[in-house]
Amino acid sequence: MSFTRTDLDRLAAIMAEAAETEIMPRFRSLEDGGIREKTGALDLVTDADEQGEWLIRDLCAKAFPQALFVGEESVARDKGLLAKLKDADLAIIVDPIDGTSNFAWGLPLFGVMAAVVSKGETVGGLILDPVGRDWHKGLKGHGAWAESATGRTRELRVAKPGPLAEMTGLSSWYLMPEPQRSKTVANLAKSKACFNYRCAAYEYRLIAEGLVHFTLHYKLMPWDHAAGVLIHSEAGGFSALLDGSPYDATKHEGGIISAPDRETYELVKRELVG
Repeated sequence: MSFTRTDLDRLAAIMAEAAETEIMPRFRSLEDGGIREKTGALDLVTDADEQGEWLIRDLCAKAFPQALFVGEESVARDKGLLAKLKDADLAIIVDPIDGTSNFAWGLPLFGVMAAVVSKGETVGGLILDPVGRDWHKGLKGHGAWAESATGRTRELRVAKPGPLAEMTGLSSWYLMPEPQRSKTVANLAKSKACFNYRCAAYEYRLIAEGLVHFTLHYKLMPWDHAAGVLIHSEAGGFSALLDGSPYDATKHEGGIISAPDRETYELVKRELVG
């Protein structure tokens, strides 16, 4: 099923409305009980996550009535939604607030993410910074671009590769199981520097901008990665799972590396993961 730039802009308008009416008014203004743990202290949900997602869901049902809606908070209530991704002609995958811990702690490092998927293949991606009100957008086969709050656009391009000791990266190493966790943490010192912002939305924005060279993520939920991988790919980058297989939104286990090209992917995998 085709998904056009006009369709992408309609979805972006829905995300922007949710950010303006449900998410940003609650930033640093959550009421008592507005923050709750899901699986632990670093896995939170807030009233803004839930109300933002319900609004996006309802607006998508009107704008894209044929689409399967898969949101992070919806899946928390109905895990069977994930199994439907593989066969859906059109699916919209949403993370209403990526970086919920940052949001809950009052840090302005969070994003609203949406991916458009057809039969498991990502065909469109959107990452909104609701604080700066600017975007990273991508459409399969049509490139990736940044868009300012005033509507100005510019093409996105990944960084040029180089020696590992001169490259910077981003890694969610703390989600890895042992002994891989300890091994990878030690190996990260081989790079020039490696950071973690606890926000895939920001991390994919940085790598698609060419401001860092690689990402090494472990948790593979589609709302965290589908949009970012598509945008990074359209900006000229290469991504694959740790076993070398290509990423798609139906794969939910294992890690993923994104890099400027396949050669750099192999270098990062060999030197940092082993």
